[in-house]
Amino acid sequence: MKLEQTHKYEEAVIAFLNIDGWSLVHTGDSMLPYDAIGYTPKGNKCVVELKFRTKYYDTKVIEKYKYDKLMELEDTVKLYYVFDPKGNYLFWLDSIENLEQSTLKMPATTYWQNNKKETEVYLLPESKASVSYIYPEGF
Repeated sequence: MKLEQTHKYEEAVIAFLNIDGWSLVHTGDSMLPYDAIGYTPKGNKCVVELKFRTKYYDTKVIEKYKYDKLMELEDTVKLYYVFDPKGNYLFWLDSIENLEQSTLKMPATTYWQNNKKETEVYLLPESKASVSYIYPEGF
């Protein structure tokens, strides 16, 4: 998946959330640890990291570095949205405790998958997602 395509997906998810009462703005090509900033439907300041996976794994991962940067934000709700071939998952990171840490061999960058490196991650079981939509078989 190319960067331009990923940005289109991010903008589409943000548009759908905004229809549902959110007030989010895409952060675009910034080097921020999140892809959207704005407010929840209840008016709380928030940031959303969006991840689009081409393979399904029942345990989702978030890079430890990115998670730690998100958690440094004060007075801000931190969310992690994952889209994969089987569904959509929304994690309210502030409310998840005792995340399991691991080290995985992951692509050195999101878009060029030839080089892999050891990356510290937190594991997020699907059961920790507060909102999930699982696609029906054959979708």
